[in-house]
Amino acid sequence: MPLCNHKNMSGNAKLLHENLWESDPELMDLIRKEKKRQVHGLEMIASENFTSLSVLQCLGSCLHNKYSEGLPGQRYYGGNEFIDEIELLAQKRALEAYRLNPEEWGCNVQPYSGSPANFAVYTGLIEPHGRIMGLDLPDGGHLTHGFMTATKKISATSIFFESMPYKVDPVTGLIDYDKLEESAKNFKPKIIIAGISCYSRCLDYKRFRQIADANGAFLFADMAHISGLVAAGVIPSPFEYADVVSTTTHKSLRGPRAGVIFFRKGVRSVKPNGDKVMYDLEAKINQAVFPGIQGGPHNHAIAGIATCMLQARTPEFKDYQTQIIRNAQALCKGLLERGYSISTGGTDVHLVLVDLRPAGITGARAEYVLEEISIACNKNTVPGDKSALNPSGIRLGTPALTTRGLVESDMTHVVDFIDRGLKLSKEITAVSGPKLVDFKRVLHEDPTLNAKVQALKEEVQTYSAKFPMPGYEEF
Repeated sequence: MPLCNHKNMSGNAKLLHENLWESDPELMDLIRKEKKRQVHGLEMIASENFTSLSVLQCLGSCLHNKYSEGLPGQRYYGGNEFIDEIELLAQKRALEAYRLNPEEWGCNVQPYSGSPANFAVYTGLIEPHGRIMGLDLPDGGHLTHGFMTATKKISATSIFFESMPYKVDPVTGLIDYDKLEESAKNFKPKIIIAGISCYSRCLDYKRFRQIADANGAFLFADMAHISGLVAAGVIPSPFEYADVVSTTTHKSLRGPRAGVIFFRKGVRSVKPNGDKVMYDLEAKINQAVFPGIQGGPHNHAIAGIATCMLQARTPEFKDYQTQIIRNAQALCKGLLERGYSISTGGTDVHLVLVDLRPAGITGARAEYVLEEISIACNKNTVPGDKSALNPSGIRLGTPALTTRGLVESDMTHVVDFIDRGLKLSKEITAVSGPKLVDFKRVLHEDPTLNAKVQALKEEVQTYSAKFPMPGYEEF
């Protein structure tokens, strides 16, 4: 609320105290349109979620105003008495959310997001041009795990470090751990990354650990997508085996757009003579985050981390994570029954990767037509794809739908909407031909096809609007 009546204020004071809808109605109108889109659509992008009101309140708080470079008790600015307490609380709650002993684990809650968090890990653990191995992007890995093509280094990770990908079996879609082990023996990486952005099965962290130990490598688990599931204990945890674990906090964890790095402390190994080899990761990672990569931390986001980690310890959060998996499996079952091909044949987690090659549909056309009927997903590579720019599949996730209260029975309706949308894409392609630009033109300009798209869109929007949306009422 304004501190006083801004009608009697000076010009500058008026600027400072006006509501957004008063000072910038053009922007407010766009925000309201986006809120309407979210409420009236089915959000199925696996890396998105709808955060809680308490997290949004942190993000819009006075904490945004404060500069606090450095760590609690070691700041480069004054005035951080309460900022220090908030960051320490976020660290404490992050360890508690994953049931970690503070004598064995520490964490840094300052990363702005997942990508800088991962780059900080590499920067702290290995020298430039040090060797890393991660799951290849077309096989379900992430850009920050070292993705490059035959002609170009795409990710900064591949520019500054030497990367060799490991792959999935092209038939089963499952990670080929035997080939990973063989490649690691030859490549001798300093870091092996156990992490995914589009792989629908639980990872075998024990096997990763064995391969890392055989090559003297650090095991780095990137649990960005599955961190909520891990916190709830509904899938295996990487913490038993990993040296370092990173995560975003805005995906299944349902917090602010930020990142966290967890690192081992204490004894790393014992030599044959009994001497202990201690972990020295804390200072390396903290210094890599700041001053190595980032400047002042986003204190409003750190407060959001603190409150989402508190939520992650509740029975309700565990129920929510359990429902995410149930919904994903119901979605998967429904798509299989409609004749669609699912990479790996199913899912253990929050996402489903649909291989559209047997259906004769490209990922780009599928993504576009689904967006036109108010279902948000993303085109995605499937095992065997040659280009990340022209993928053959779509990735579907259930965290955001589950946040809004959808359950297994609702997935039947969702599957029906998706199926009808994809069948429409084939109708449109039959008229437009193979080019995406022509596909988009025909979708909008052919009166019969556009009418079908609009009718299905209205069905989806009417259905979606029945479910509640967390956050502020108006925006």
